[in-house]
Amino acid sequence: MGKKQRGNGVSDAAAHYYPADTMSLTELAHWIAFSRVTGIGPVRFRLLLTAFHGDAAAAWKGNEKELAQAGLEEKIIARFLHQRASIVPERELERLEKLKISVITWKDSDYPPLLRKIEYAPPVLYMCGMLTEDDRHYALAIVGTRRMSVYGRQVTERFAAELARGKITIVSGLALGVDTVAHLSALDAGGRTLAVIASGLDYIYPAANYSLAQRIIESGQGALITPFPLGVKPEKGNFPARNHIISALTLGVLVTEAPPQSGALITAGSALDQGREVFAVPGGIFSPGGAGVNKLIQDGAHPVTSVTDILEHLNLFMLPAQVEAQAVLPENAEERTLLQHLSHEPHHIDEITREVDLPAHLVASTRTMMELKGMVRQVGGMQYVLVR
Repeated sequence: MGKKQRGNGVSDAAAHYYPADTMSLTELAHWIAFSRVTGIGPVRFRLLLTAFHGDAAAAWKGNEKELAQAGLEEKIIARFLHQRASIVPERELERLEKLKISVITWKDSDYPPLLRKIEYAPPVLYMCGMLTEDDRHYALAIVGTRRMSVYGRQVTERFAAELARGKITIVSGLALGVDTVAHLSALDAGGRTLAVIASGLDYIYPAANYSLAQRIIESGQGALITPFPLGVKPEKGNFPARNHIISALTLGVLVTEAPPQSGALITAGSALDQGREVFAVPGGIFSPGGAGVNKLIQDGAHPVTSVTDILEHLNLFMLPAQVEAQAVLPENAEERTLLQHLSHEPHHIDEITREVDLPAHLVASTRTMMELKGMVRQVGGMQYVLVR
């Protein structure tokens, strides 16, 4: 493992630097420079690009009159001019190149398509690690409380591992508690995970998860992503923006355990605003960690008790990855036994359990794996049919 950068940052091991694929390095340097300017977010940056015909370098050099004509307010112009004096675009690019941090912009073809669709998508993303095509299209967020109960840990481990084995990328925020367990469970299951952080990539927060961040990168099983440039610390105001991106990168958000004031509920709210699905695992009515998820369900979130509930709702049973999973994971004796008692007509899981000479827990785990591989699916009321 490489040495930590200042502020517990990620080392450059196994990371790669990639300039934007549709612009010059000079232009890219100015996109990066604008991302360092407080007060110029996606809306104002788009105004500048429009006014300066898509030329960020020209916008960077604009005078007060030109910036005002572009639509910037007087206070924002003054703030920009003050910050511009201390930012050298080319040096910003050099710093990223030295740390081997990737840069993805609106102009890049590999900008995450789900993220691109939302309002206020960040113009620049910073990344250590790699994104795959499946990451861009088949990702689900798992979030929840930092103070997990034993039940919360068990639920998070189960959902994250089973989804990861089903070739669904797990997205979370690298926080302690549910986030950490979700990332680790996905990695341990041989799947992929993306960690969205609320700081620059030279500040890993919390410090206790530095080794987890390193593992995500060095394993080749995921990436660290942030809209924040180098030097930005994990300040309180950054976390809502982080949560907004977590949900935007995914098809939906699963909350496994959360009290009423949990930041996970902010992520769920962002998901609803973005037209994403929200799933929640029911909690005990006397459990502090159950109050938030139960309220989500009362407000319309989909209650789920198995991975099948999520896959079925998102219509992910026929993922191309399932064909690959079937090839990589050949049928075992238990799967062959269950297949003998399944057909294209619905069979209740209790009926199947009675008919096969296997323990109920083994029937349940085998059935889950068969669902992930696209061999069977639930058609409601715990009734299952053969898919292939």
